[in-house]
Amino acid sequence: MTRIAHLLGHQPTLSFEFFPPADEVAAKQLDDTLDELAGLAPSFVSVTCGVGGDGHDRTRDIVTGICGDRPFPAMAHLTCVGHTRQGVAALLDDYAAAGVVNILALAGDPPDGSAISGDFRYASELVEVVRAHPANFSVGVAAHPEVHPRSADRVSDRRHLAAKLNEADFAITQFFFNPSSYNRLCNELADLGCHQPVIPGVMPVIWPKSIRRYAAMNGSTVPEKLFSDLEALSGPERVSAAAEAAAELSRSLLEANAPGIHLYTLNRPEASTLIARELSGWVGTC
Repeated sequence: MTRIAHLLGHQPTLSFEFFPPADEVAAKQLDDTLDELAGLAPSFVSVTCGVGGDGHDRTRDIVTGICGDRPFPAMAHLTCVGHTRQGVAALLDDYAAAGVVNILALAGDPPDGSAISGDFRYASELVEVVRAHPANFSVGVAAHPEVHPRSADRVSDRRHLAAKLNEADFAITQFFFNPSSYNRLCNELADLGCHQPVIPGVMPVIWPKSIRRYAAMNGSTVPEKLFSDLEALSGPERVSAAAEAAAELSRSLLEANAPGIHLYTLNRPEASTLIARELSGWVGTC
């Protein structure tokens, strides 16, 4: 199975993110979405886990299934929350045995804003454990273009991110809407001597109300005109307009030499399909 680190630095990648379904209806929706987006030959996909560290077993099952059945690699999200070193070691063994070679190491979101529980507090500690595993995983980390919401200030945020990223292979950003936020992030990392690739995460605003809530949690600035325009639309019209805005942002990022585009699909194929078509010729596939 292809390591994501080996894909970067050539033609820009196109990747999709999914979350584990909560019930059988949602599981069928995810299967249908994977079937449709598979036709776009993504460079890779990723699968999240739940808030509070819940759902790592479901993430493992989905990721190993994709790697066994699909022609593109899948990356598993792995969080600090609630994890012991023994549990992480066992999970990494499971991934290695199934041929999964890509891990996104994250601090994660503790439930109700409480302190992170378990043997790990910082994603950098998780990176060390993943790096030490004999499977030689390709390791990614998260980056927040507008600063992590739990960071004390911008300077310390960038310093910690640069140190973490220098131990990993690449980063994927939280979603944002202004390309200057991404450009500033990359410049600040370069000033600290960090030149690892940073893949921008792009969120099509197909559900404005929910994405406003996500943005508030993640410290992402909401462009009010875009959101109000999309809130005035519904159905296919909203999906089309959201995809057009996301594709425009993606092109701006690729023009600024972003190594790829990572689309947050919300487990729906429609917007991502439209965006991928708009980016045809800009990005590569698996």
